[in-house]
Amino acid sequence: MAVKRKPDLEVEGGLWREGKVHVCGVDEVGRGPLAGPVVAAAVVFSPGLELSSELPGLDDSKRLTPGQRSLLEERIRRVAVAVGVGQSDVAEIDRLNIRRASLLAMKRAVESLSQKTSSLLPDFLLPDFLLIDGRDLLEQCIIPSMAIKGGDGTSASIAAASIIAKETRDRLMCALAEECPGYGWERNMGYPTQEHRQALTKQGVTRHHRHTFKPVADVLAKET
Repeated sequence: MAVKRKPDLEVEGGLWREGKVHVCGVDEVGRGPLAGPVVAAAVVFSPGLELSSELPGLDDSKRLTPGQRSLLEERIRRVAVAVGVGQSDVAEIDRLNIRRASLLAMKRAVESLSQKTSSLLPDFLLPDFLLIDGRDLLEQCIIPSMAIKGGDGTSASIAAASIIAKETRDRLMCALAEECPGYGWERNMGYPTQEHRQALTKQGVTRHHRHTFKPVADVLAKET
């Protein structure tokens, strides 16, 4: 059985050698859920980062346990040059479609990049190059970019962004679960599990559900 490759800094290294100092990995989570926003993150590492010692175990967020993700999120925020988070809410998802809403969340994550400084206010950072997970480049973005299919499993910057985005969205869904109990969002994070589908049928649609997603649309059709 082939051993799965861990994310590394090979792509980033090539760009650093070309003089692109601020290389930014971008990823999103939450395309598949029936409820909640889609959340994206952007992460910039220093060319001097020692991945094995500073971020041991870094991987695609889907391959990590909750405990591993939580620990890595803390480490990423400590060692990264800059981190940004953006989201697109359910109204935008229903209006734009999930693909375009995801790209919008990623664009917002890049636009919110801030680096730690000695001042009390964050210093916003404009990246030199974007590495984007998936097949699509960001709409109306002037920053040079590369889309990498499966990038969260190969690029360390993208993998780090996937972890930040996942941890951020999980916290949001746990908060929404307290507001709307019974759907199990603190466990299923809004994904269409059997638990969530049954609660949707029994309790109905909330304002946090994506009305254009078929299981939700089916319930709404029955209600009307």
